[in-house]
Amino acid sequence: MREKIIAFMCVFICSLLPGTAGAQHVAIKTNLLYDATATLNGGAEVRVAPQWTVDVSGNLNAWTLGGRRWKHWAVQPEARYWFCQAFSGHFIGAHLIGGQYNFGNLDMDFKFLGTDFSLLRDYRFQGWMAGAGLVYGYSWILNRHWNIEAAIGFGWVYTRYDRFECADCGKRVESDHPHNYVGPTKAAVNLIYTF
Repeated sequence: MREKIIAFMCVFICSLLPGTAGAQHVAIKTNLLYDATATLNGGAEVRVAPQWTVDVSGNLNAWTLGGRRWKHWAVQPEARYWFCQAFSGHFIGAHLIGGQYNFGNLDMDFKFLGTDFSLLRDYRFQGWMAGAGLVYGYSWILNRHWNIEAAIGFGWVYTRYDRFECADCGKRVESDHPHNYVGPTKAAVNLIYTF
């Protein structure tokens, strides 16, 4: 399934940029941090100029594990400027993010920049999100086709959600509540195949 999603995203990006994406200017990737949380994910990146690339990544987690609900899907398009050459070394970029979520029964007892994550232990939150951010990263070339990339993003996300009594209950406590989140919007350790 993951391979089909990655292949589709790669073909989609290449079709948007006819004539600019040769075979040696495309990369497909998976975020190892998402893989560690059993979240299906994939991305494709296309070189559009010597120091510019366009990246689109997506992820999906559609199950409940051990009573913990971490269901979500998200898409994150990104434009990147590489300081040396595409797919090598330092880069900065700007990204958008959008998706839906259904979180609950998560023991995250902390507050961060105005968001109280401890509420995820006692309540279930279901809603949608949209936002934007800036990213910094670095890509290490392992060999002709393989890279490892680390990236961190920071930005703003607007979300509207319904809050439910408990992680598995159906009784709604609050409806259509808006929330602004400011903080990390991306964390990635990507395994990349370029061709």
